[in-house]
Amino acid sequence: MAKTKAGKGGTARARAPRRSAATGRKTRPTRKPSPRKTPTKQAARAAAQKMLRVAVTGGIATGKSFVLAEFRKRGVPCLDADMLARGVIAPGTEATKAIAARFGADAIRTDGSVDRPKLASIVFADETARRDLEAIVHPAVYRSIHAGLRAFELVGRYPVGVVDIPLLYESGHDREFDKVIVTACPEGLQLARLKERGMGETEARQRLAAQWPTLEKASRADFVVNTARTPNDTARQVEEILKSLVVRR
Repeated sequence: MAKTKAGKGGTARARAPRRSAATGRKTRPTRKPSPRKTPTKQAARAAAQKMLRVAVTGGIATGKSFVLAEFRKRGVPCLDADMLARGVIAPGTEATKAIAARFGADAIRTDGSVDRPKLASIVFADETARRDLEAIVHPAVYRSIHAGLRAFELVGRYPVGVVDIPLLYESGHDREFDKVIVTACPEGLQLARLKERGMGETEARQRLAAQWPTLEKASRADFVVNTARTPNDTARQVEEILKSLVVRR
């Protein structure tokens, strides 16, 4: 029996079964294939706004801050892990409380902030103490880094975001970034620069020993900036890398 469908005014009208032109047999009505789903405008916009996440790392006194400043001059949004770490160990934070519990009240100033020079003298002379400090501070710093990069990305107009992270390879977070840039110069120049900052020979060598050798970092990097020559030469290298990053995006 043919199915009926109510028409206008409530009158039922029969929907006649179709017949095959070849066999004359009744066939079921064919359904039109549903249109293929297309990405929403929002999804397409999000894909187009995918920002390249780039880390700058290298040994102490190899010019990371200079390179970061050069990226900023070119309109690239940047984060500095050391500056974020200062916020993590501000008075009253969980990290500061954990530092006081691990290293004692002497590591905390009267205003509640961490006594960075005193803490540095402890951790750079004791590898276990340094690793304990990193276990306290690094998780919070990386949360801040990723939150900051996500904020840059949501703005929707930055092709590249850059973060200066001194201990990127040592902390094992290098795979969280699309590209890595390593700043490099001879160890003798690193020592000379540290002494210019007022650091003694022993302290300077302790700082160098606490990090991976520059050559090891450079061998893993996508880009290497040689900072041993003039500031203009370093700036030129940054310009070339930025052009390459934007093209590869």
